[in-house]
Amino acid sequence: MFSLNCRRIITKLCSQHKINITSQVFSHQAATQLWTKNIQQNFLESQKLIMGAGSCKAFSHRRSNNAVGHNCGKSDEYVEQVVCNENDIGENEMKNFDLGDSKVLIVKQNGKISAVGAKCSHYGALLSTGALGDGRIRCPWHGACFSLANGDIEDFPGPDPIPCYQVKIEQGQVKVRAKKSELQSNKRTHVMAKRQENDFRTYIVVGGGPSGAICAENLRAKGFTGRIVMITNESVLPYDRPKLSKIMDANADSVLLRTQQFYDDNSIEVMLSTSASSLDAENKEILLSNGYKIKYDKIYIATGASARKLSIPGSDLKNIFVLRSIEDAHAIDEQLGEETHVAILGVSFIGMEAAAYCVKKVEKVTVIGRDAYPLRAFGQEVGERLMEYFEEKDVNFMMNNGIKEIVGNDDGTIKSLKMFDGSELKADVLIMGVGTTFNTEFLKNSGIAINSNGSIDTNKYLETNIPDVYVGGDIANAPLLNTEHREAIGHYGLAQYHGKIAAMNMCGMKEELKTVPYFWTMLFGKSIRYAGHGRASEIKIEGDLEEMQFVVFYMNNEGKVIAMASCSRDPIVSQFAEYTSMGKILTKADIESDPFGWTKKMHE
Repeated sequence: MFSLNCRRIITKLCSQHKINITSQVFSHQAATQLWTKNIQQNFLESQKLIMGAGSCKAFSHRRSNNAVGHNCGKSDEYVEQVVCNENDIGENEMKNFDLGDSKVLIVKQNGKISAVGAKCSHYGALLSTGALGDGRIRCPWHGACFSLANGDIEDFPGPDPIPCYQVKIEQGQVKVRAKKSELQSNKRTHVMAKRQENDFRTYIVVGGGPSGAICAENLRAKGFTGRIVMITNESVLPYDRPKLSKIMDANADSVLLRTQQFYDDNSIEVMLSTSASSLDAENKEILLSNGYKIKYDKIYIATGASARKLSIPGSDLKNIFVLRSIEDAHAIDEQLGEETHVAILGVSFIGMEAAAYCVKKVEKVTVIGRDAYPLRAFGQEVGERLMEYFEEKDVNFMMNNGIKEIVGNDDGTIKSLKMFDGSELKADVLIMGVGTTFNTEFLKNSGIAINSNGSIDTNKYLETNIPDVYVGGDIANAPLLNTEHREAIGHYGLAQYHGKIAAMNMCGMKEELKTVPYFWTMLFGKSIRYAGHGRASEIKIEGDLEEMQFVVFYMNNEGKVIAMASCSRDPIVSQFAEYTSMGKILTKADIESDPFGWTKKMHE
């Protein structure tokens, strides 16, 4: 029930905008119409002015979260100087130049010179070594993309945009003005809308993983002024999940994407250790594990997946783990010691990264796989070379094998593993990396169409078959760029991208999915990157597998290059991702005569 004052406000505003409302029914529908019509649009227009819209000519500087006005600040907060001559940089070229005690990236495209942060806001890669697309730069390490117009992050991973600085051309000299703090950090936060108490809409985000986290903050960044509630079954705020298999002893605070203060400042409610029990889509209501029911206007579901644990004799013993949450990582790390024997079931990325982490801490690591080689996504030749590389680092393998039974000690901990081939393997710790199951069970009676594998079909706007219900991340069987297919792909960066697109569409922007799947792994200091998707019928390798310096082209039956992988050959995978994003098609014929000639034709 609204207070008398609230009723008066609603009545006055609705009268001004010719929205009919009775005195008996004060629903939030009227407020929804009003705020969607005016406040959100006004905020977005002011945001364009603040960020310089298409020109980067307004100063990009850190501001209070709820501010919308523009304040250049004191002069000693800024540095301004000539960084180069106009002719020092060619068309479609990127170069770093000194600005004060830091660097700034200068880019010329379509005759226009832009100045942006020199490093990726994710892990700090030099963007000058990345791929220049059409009006944006793609990071060479993990594929994040940033707009030249305003520094906004357009593709992921990482939540933050990069700074975009003022540029003046005076007598052939390029002068740049930048805020000192942004030069040092090479990142900035979004300009956020302020929560309006008389905006009665509620948008719910179910899931506190990478997709849910990005959606929640982008709702504010895109101008939503109603209530935002993010529900997560995790006990901590959203964090950088890919780090878990590489740094199992990481402190929770060190991997958080945002602090509690950030969520408080932007009026984003976060419900920790809470899961969704059921969804009543007809009445727009969600029931939570704590017994609460919350009404919503729109909802984004990004509940991700749970790690599978094989049900075999002895699987209830102690010291058997999966690796999905920060608690899982810490529990594994606590059991590692100099005399520990670790067995890892599964030869996917989680299993291999866990092996690389554990081997330096324990007596012995043995990886068990049912296939002949690990990491099948890369193909046989690369998979076999990676297995050799791991063996060089003292990791053992039992391939074409599996666990028949887990044998325990008297204290309930595991002792050994009885294998399919009849052998027995000593093991104090067993880590299972044998796939995941989608967390969509709670939606069974909601009316949302669920596929047999638990994924949910979406359209190119991440909408489901139920109005105002959006789905993203691992569980989304979503359309892929330049194909007629849908796929559910469990990539971290893609999940974050889904979160942004969902937020934009929940705010009425009608933004289509336009991304190339991109993932990476770090194995004993070697980064392997992969962009694209699909089943390859032919593989072409350029470079030296033995030296771990190579590029792999994956082609389908029609001779189209559908994916690319590399090791120690940056930025080739980012170039391919950007090439594909620009609507270009790379073929077998293109790479036969000159495998890398296409990189010189990015802008033709």
